[in-house]
Amino acid sequence: MPNDFRFGVSLRTAESQSQIADAARRAEDLGFHVLNVPDHLGAPAPFPTLTAVATATSTLRVGTFVLNAGFYKPALLARDATALRDLSGGRFDLGLGAGYVREEFDAAELPFPSARERIDYLRHTTEYLREHAPDIPILIAGNGDRLLTLAAQTADIIGLTGGDGVHDGTSDPLADRIAFLRNAAGDRFDELELNIAVTAMPAPGSEMPILNVPRHFLPGLSDEELLRHPGVLSGSVSAIADRIRGLREKYGITYIIVQIAHAEAFGKVIAELR
Repeated sequence: MPNDFRFGVSLRTAESQSQIADAARRAEDLGFHVLNVPDHLGAPAPFPTLTAVATATSTLRVGTFVLNAGFYKPALLARDATALRDLSGGRFDLGLGAGYVREEFDAAELPFPSARERIDYLRHTTEYLREHAPDIPILIAGNGDRLLTLAAQTADIIGLTGGDGVHDGTSDPLADRIAFLRNAAGDRFDELELNIAVTAMPAPGSEMPILNVPRHFLPGLSDEELLRHPGVLSGSVSAIADRIRGLREKYGITYIIVQIAHAEAFGKVIAELR
C-alpha cells in the first residue's frame, strides 16, 4: 500500500476565474497535491472549474470528489475526462459516486433509481472508462457493501466515509469497512490508495472544530462521538499531525482531503508532517 501522504482540498465556490486561480495557486503553495471539485447542482461545474485550476498551476493535480455517475452517459463522460486529462498534462483523478440526493435528480429531470440500480450504473460507467480511458486514475467513494465491492474490484483510490459510527473501544466501524474492502479486493488491496475526507477541523487560533457539517451527515452521533470520528480533527497542529500519522499507521489511509475553508490551517499540518 502507498506510504507517502497525499493531501487534497475541496473547492465548493467559484465566483470568478481569478478567484479560482488564486485559490489553486495558494493550495499548491501550501503543499496540497490535489484540488477537488464536487458535483452538486448549485455548486461549480466540475470540468470547466478544474480546467481553470489546471491552467493556473503547474504541479497541482485536479480531481472530482465525486461525480454523480447518474448524471452522465459513459461515452460523454469519457470525452470530458480525457479532454481534462490532456488539458491538465495528465494531472487528473476521476472521482465517481453513485449519487444520493433525490432532489438533485428531480431538478435535473432525471429518474431517481433504486440504490442497487445506481450502483449497477456506476459499475457500467466505471467499466466503460476503464476500457476507453485506462490511464485516468479512478476514485470511488462510499460506505455500503455493494459499493465498496465495486470499488475494490475496479478503482485505484477508495474514498472511505469512516463508517456510520465511531471507535468506542469495543467497535471500530472504519476498521470493519477496511477489513471488508481487503477481503473484496483480494490481491488488488496492496495497490489501492485509501482516502478519507475531513469535514471539520479547528479554525486558526482554536483547537475545537465547528461540527455543523458532520452533524448534518451523522445526526445520530453526539458531539462527543463526532469528535472521535476519523473525519473530524481537533487539537493543536502537532496533535492533528499525530492523528493523521495514526490514520496511516493503523488503517493504511494516506490520502486526506479537507475543505477549502480549512486549507490555511491544514497547511500548517502539512508542514508538520514533512
